[in-house]
Amino acid sequence: MPWSTPFDDPIALGGGRRLRTLQEAADYIMQLPEAEQQDARWQTAIETLINAAEGGGGWVLFARIGMLRALNADGRRD
Repeated sequence: MPWSTPFDDPIALGGGRRLRTLQEAADYIMQLPEAEQQDARWQTAIETLINAAEGGGGWVLFARIGMLRALNADGRRD
């Protein structure tokens, strides 16, 4: 599946922003500080995003869940 594949339900961030696609989620992670990107929760989110882009199917749901778990781990929704 292409990186432009949308999530079934966008991921809400603070300020009315939303992550709508695999690419937007990946870009969000890449904007985090390097040390934070290396945290296990973000590494899991990255892995599921890559699996979704390469394999599609149910991986898109897992990628969404991975992102939500990483975002909610420290209450981050900026």
